Amino acid sequence: MFKKILIANRGEIALRIIRTCREMGIRTVAVYSTADRDSLHVRFADEAVCIGPPPSRQSYLSIPSIISAAEVTGADAIHPGYGFLSENAEFSQICADYGIKFIGATAEQINMMGDKATAKATMREAGVPVIPGSDGLLDSIEQGQQLAAEMGYPVIIKATAGGGGRGMRVIKAENEFEKAWNDARTESSAAFGNDGLYLEKFVEEPRHIEIQIVGDQYGKVCHLSERDCSIQRRHQKLLEETPSPIMTPELREAMGAAAIKGAQSIGYEGAGTVEFLVDKHGKFYFMEMNTRIQVEHPITEEVTDFDLIKEQIKVAAGVAISGRNYTPKLYALECRINAEDPANGFRPSPGKITNLHFPGGHGIRIDSHVYSGYVIPPNYDSMIAKLIVSGQSREEVLTRMKRALQEFVIEGVKTTIPFHIKLMDDPGFKSGQFTTAFLEGFDFSSL
Repeated sequence: MFKKILIANRGEIALRIIRTCREMGIRTVAVYSTADRDSLHVRFADEAVCIGPPPSRQSYLSIPSIISAAEVTGADAIHPGYGFLSENAEFSQICADYGIKFIGATAEQINMMGDKATAKATMREAGVPVIPGSDGLLDSIEQGQQLAAEMGYPVIIKATAGGGGRGMRVIKAENEFEKAWNDARTESSAAFGNDGLYLEKFVEEPRHIEIQIVGDQYGKVCHLSERDCSIQRRHQKLLEETPSPIMTPELREAMGAAAIKGAQSIGYEGAGTVEFLVDKHGKFYFMEMNTRIQVEHPITEEVTDFDLIKEQIKVAAGVAISGRNYTPKLYALECRINAEDPANGFRPSPGKITNLHFPGGHGIRIDSHVYSGYVIPPNYDSMIAKLIVSGQSREEVLTRMKRALQEFVIEGVKTTIPFHIKLMDDPGFKSGQFTTAFLEGFDFSSL
């Protein structure tokens, strides 16, 4: 087992990893930018190293600084959390070159799944259902237009290096194609330095369902059931739940088997998520694979009684998994609490938290790094807490979540709490009959 792990991240996920490491008797090293010198992950780690100024590229994305911190402190492993360098193949390879274990996928696996066109081809070859579309990247706009005409509209073009909805455009008719193509290429090039695009048939009225998997170094892969991530705004998740309201035992078995088959086809090591779109007929299609721990992993932990961070560390250290597949024992819901103003286009709201009160009670879990007096910096993601609620039924969880949200007090900045409270009362959401387009008709102005 590792003796010392450096956490190449910040905020709640860094704190989450530190807690598990402490339970496992593993010493920890926090890295931080000058904007995070007062953050809790710095305070609770056994050691802390400042790696640069506030901008991410000069701190949390600076591979030389992080490797230097690991060498200086004698860390024998690095946990990247999510975001930042967690799916950076170069970083994974450099860790290997320096004899430091990267707690995550190998560089080869990240490359295979990080490029969405390659990932789709890999999954198709493994026998995993994929959305009809182009075989790899499009060579020209003419090729895209011809394929779209053959498949029939609507279609969607996507950036091969994309994420968070950037470089993605839905095209409903032929006369929209040229503008969508040019906009997607420009956006993708600016965001990722890569303007490669591929084309897919647009799945109408879809649900976004992801399967949590864990693979070890010996070829074994198991799944820990699904999470429904359909409540999104501009392809950014706001809330997740498990089990999915649309799930059946037969569909779960089929999707779980497909996720395992896909992961085994690349010899996947570590925790990961295979993401699917499920259409209104119950047919599912591979969308992408995230080769890291997910923001929403706590709801899976709550319904399976399984510590995913601990499993990540054990797998990286060479411990074999049991190979057992898990099904939910409870229901769980996660609301992402962001420092944003939902009534004004989710405008970021950095600043000082002047008063803070976390909700409590049975079935309540909060993953957060903030405290009263904490100053939310403007340099990073706006998520400041995750409110996780579990219970015996979906109805119980929704009632408990509303109560917890009403008890949650954050003053000094705007947050997404009012949005989540309103969502808990929405008839469409309460019924479980919603798609990824659910929030397009939501009234944010009344928040």
